[in-house]
Amino acid sequence: MDTQAPPSSRRWTALALIALAQFMVIMDTSIIGVALPKMQGALGFSQENLSWVFNAYVVVFGGLLLLGGKLSDILGARRIFQTGWAILGIGSLVAGIASSATVELIGRGVQGAGAALIAPSALTLLMMLFGSNPRELTKAFAVYGAAAPAGGTAGVFLGGLITEYASWPWVFYINIPLAILALIAAPALVPGGALAPHGSVDLLGALTATLGLGAAVFAVVRAPEAGWLSGSTWGTLALAAGLLIAFLVVQIRRREPLMPLSVFRSPNLGAANLSQLLLGAAWVPMWFFLNLYLQQVLGYSAFPSGAALLPMTALIMAGMVALSPKLFARFGARTMIIAGLLILAAGLVWLSFIRADGNFWVDVLPGSLVAALGMSLAFVPSLQTAISAAPPEEGGLASGIVNTGYQIGSALGLAAVTAIASAAGAEKLGDTLALTDGFSAAFRAAAGIAAVAAVVAVATFRRQGSAAELIVP
Repeated sequence: MDTQAPPSSRRWTALALIALAQFMVIMDTSIIGVALPKMQGALGFSQENLSWVFNAYVVVFGGLLLLGGKLSDILGARRIFQTGWAILGIGSLVAGIASSATVELIGRGVQGAGAALIAPSALTLLMMLFGSNPRELTKAFAVYGAAAPAGGTAGVFLGGLITEYASWPWVFYINIPLAILALIAAPALVPGGALAPHGSVDLLGALTATLGLGAAVFAVVRAPEAGWLSGSTWGTLALAAGLLIAFLVVQIRRREPLMPLSVFRSPNLGAANLSQLLLGAAWVPMWFFLNLYLQQVLGYSAFPSGAALLPMTALIMAGMVALSPKLFARFGARTMIIAGLLILAAGLVWLSFIRADGNFWVDVLPGSLVAALGMSLAFVPSLQTAISAAPPEEGGLASGIVNTGYQIGSALGLAAVTAIASAAGAEKLGDTLALTDGFSAAFRAAAGIAAVAAVVAVATFRRQGSAAELIVP
């Protein structure tokens, strides 16, 4: 098989395809945000269970990312990349034609499975294309990194545009032509084969990890309705803990585990992945509740609500592509991640002062821009550290681990913050004062997560110099 990178003139075009993949898999977590109220009415979701339109995607996505990364190492990144796009297209069709909440969640789960193959294989392909040149690799990570939060925020805008002028199923149908484009373009642009084909697939590890993570999210999401001290909540949490312990036992005992625990011996890999997990746990609840505030309190319709978050998207892209690589090269990952998380926390605190009779210019724009700046500073250094710290033959695994951390952090963070917001009044539709109190509590909780993440980064990251020092020879 052809495992060589394409000529230099085509590598940057290939990067555009890889960045599109990252943009799409993250956009699919957010594009449904603006459409949620209409989906709720059409499919019969309750306010408490509405977040499962997000979580059904993220739980499957996060739970299968380790398997997707391992398959990339064994079967070849390009092959898994293409398979993921095909599955994502099928899931998008199912989600779009759904006429009930159950079918909708099945479609979202299939989408998540496709994304779980796309995301780690895309990062593996990026390393294959640019890994030999540290300076180019940093630039490539900046472009790739910008695609993630930009996809999350731009998804809100596109979701608003589609919901306003078409109908909510089109937030899913938009994936289908892009999936076809990716399937056609991939053979010509990205290298085929694996870096070092070897090993077998740990299906038991994949099953226990996915079910364990899914049970943990389900318990937290249902806790406000069932009761935090109820037997069902604690029983589900115990089941989740048992499954995740079983996953670790399987990893220790298997000759070829899904996630060799020795990979965490690499300097800063564990710290970087923890930063990504907590970053997702703070960032995703922010855009989720900011969008609800715009629609349910300020009265924005779908399109203006999405357009209101465009300044945040623009700042993230500019910060990651133009600012973050320069600061990363000068100050290193540790300083960048800590500073970015603290700035993100400050932006979230600012947003927590939203008012029931507020407006975009005072209550939304300033805080969202501060939060976006923090995200742009922290995301790329933590991502590049997590990927570059692993040896090349475990690139797919490292990609799967870091994507798992971010996505599961997003799901657990949203579930926990949703519970806090609901307890503070966010479940009282039509009562703008109660909704504002609930959303404000959500922003304070997300700020707390970001602040804790900064403290954890101070405690866990080893000091390093330039970005080039992160590259494993």
